Amino acid sequence: MTIKDLQKQKLPDSPGVYMFKAGKKILYIGKATSLRSRVRSYFTSQIRDVRSPLIEKMVEEAKKIEVIETDSVLEALILEAYLIKKHQPVYNSKEKDDKSFNYVVITDETFPRLLTTRGKDLESQLRKTKAKYLFGPFPQGGQFKEAMKIIRKIFPYFDTKYTIEDINSSTQTKQIKFNQSIGVYPGKPEEVLNEKEYKKTIRHLKLFFEGKKKTLLSQLEKEMKQLAKKEAFEKAEEVKRKIFALTHIRDVSLIKEEFKTPQSGRIFRIEAYDIAHTSGKHVTGVMTVVVDGEVDTGEYRKFKISNDANNDTAALREILLRRFAHTEWGSPRLIVVDGGCAQLNTAQKVLDELGYVIPIVGVTKDEHHRPKGFVGDKGFVNKLEREILLANGEAHRFAISYHRKLRGKIA
Repeated sequence: MTIKDLQKQKLPDSPGVYMFKAGKKILYIGKATSLRSRVRSYFTSQIRDVRSPLIEKMVEEAKKIEVIETDSVLEALILEAYLIKKHQPVYNSKEKDDKSFNYVVITDETFPRLLTTRGKDLESQLRKTKAKYLFGPFPQGGQFKEAMKIIRKIFPYFDTKYTIEDINSSTQTKQIKFNQSIGVYPGKPEEVLNEKEYKKTIRHLKLFFEGKKKTLLSQLEKEMKQLAKKEAFEKAEEVKRKIFALTHIRDVSLIKEEFKTPQSGRIFRIEAYDIAHTSGKHVTGVMTVVVDGEVDTGEYRKFKISNDANNDTAALREILLRRFAHTEWGSPRLIVVDGGCAQLNTAQKVLDELGYVIPIVGVTKDEHHRPKGFVGDKGFVNKLEREILLANGEAHRFAISYHRKLRGKIA
């Protein structure tokens, strides 16, 4: 495939799984926070350096790309692992050593345990454990750990070293009761564990790890109605909470894991914002974009602020709210604002309100409007100072140009 082939496809800016294919043969499967940005990253001229000659060869062999959108990054992570196991794409196994990958084992016991293990320990784990289901591989270790935390909040499970039936010591019993108290293990400390109910939870977990969320939700809806019919309202409410949690997955921690550092193989998009006005009159704002160190003028955007006021933070807030209403635009990996803590805090508040986790850097200026320092994420400043200043400088230039043009029209 070439970049021209890619341009014929309309890729969504949403989480999901992508598959490079040659005919019916699946060459490679991956998951993305933004399918559009992630897939585009395979068509850079530096793909050999940022990924590998192997992945460059895979892109050349591919004839098309198929994507499956998901409602969350968590579901994309789970679906990726399920599809890799199902199809065994040749380039997934060649690209990395799967001994470092993570797997989930569900045991075949009276009270099944859900155990996680690395690929290098998988054979020994399966030998000493009576396994019923195996899920994986999960390539991203950090995201996998965060995913398991989210899943456990919805479906508490046992992960004890020994089977629940074999635990007799007072210390181990106390540990189980403590974990039940904080909701990590199923059941309540004062109650006898219900085997039938717990195995139902395991069936729910199995469906989730198979990427069958719709089937799972359908089953939970049915259970909730049956419980309500029996007037078991407390249990019906518990099921309702699970349904809500599944349909409103807040996988901010997973996105944070992706945004910790710039990752090779991904397009790194910086968006910079600046405001221009004349004593609060003819207020304008702009967004400029730097992709992998180069300006992308085709992605620049202009904003005419609705209310004339000498309030830069209010104008910045309006711009960001309007910008993030456009989910079809590319996803920024870093946001740069012109100003100090006030502008930084305004941008952070907007992102918090909208549920985005994106690092922010503010560029402070001297009396001649020359950069003198930075506020915000110092890690990105150290790594990308040139790109940050380029984006900020472009934003200032573009804002002044647009303001003068608008002011001239009004005059």
